[in-house]
Amino acid sequence: MERKETAPRAQEREANADGLIEGRNAVIEALRAGTAIDKIYLAKGETDKTLGHIASTARDKGIVVVEADRRKLDFMSATKAHQGVIALAAVREYATVGDILARAKEKGEPPLLVVCDEISDPHNLGAIIRTAECAGAHGVIIPKRRSAGLTSIVGKTSAGAVSYLPVARVANLPATLKELQKAGVWVFGTAADGDRSLYDADLKGPAAIVIGSEGDGMGRLVRESCDFLVSIPLRGRMESLNASNAAAVLLYEAVRQRLG
Repeated sequence: MERKETAPRAQEREANADGLIEGRNAVIEALRAGTAIDKIYLAKGETDKTLGHIASTARDKGIVVVEADRRKLDFMSATKAHQGVIALAAVREYATVGDILARAKEKGEPPLLVVCDEISDPHNLGAIIRTAECAGAHGVIIPKRRSAGLTSIVGKTSAGAVSYLPVARVANLPATLKELQKAGVWVFGTAADGDRSLYDADLKGPAAIVIGSEGDGMGRLVRESCDFLVSIPLRGRMESLNASNAAAVLLYEAVRQRLG
């Protein structure tokens, strides 16, 4: 008897099919044309000349290349003819951190940034981008590895906000935080054991708000790179908020302070 997919699983496959570039020639042409690509998946263990060319070209362009089991590629594939390679197109080009800071300067506002430390759920990342845009933040920063990228799911979840808010993707998050600090930006990390309440933090000046993953929070090096660790008061039985909800609470406290 053939096993039927559950509705959520089928919907996930349909959503993932958006933005897929499948097959060797299609991926090579996309790379040659300068198409914005978020990530390239290559079949694990296959190292022929064509796939090697795709991998080296992608890495030269700063694109993340991931080896994946063929069963994963088969699951992702909409055409069932992926030839061992699937590229995931980005819904827009990535910005640079400099672009984000320049945007704040052009507006005559102190920078307000959101830094996402290993937010791997694309729905959470999309929701954070949407909230950041609504709150008037100047941009979002994500790491290249262990993070969702600007995929079609993120674009849809952001309700189009990704078209208006620049997102930068960086190789080294702690180093990026150091660069922000040199540029005069204070870095506020969110942690349950933070040394001050969110409502005692001064978010009126240049600020980068770091949101950690739901499971593990901020990584050690990212945490150590923060100027302040702030906590969100929790009055119920749950120990933490969803990452996108935590971002919303911090961003709108910054909005409240800046309006005052």
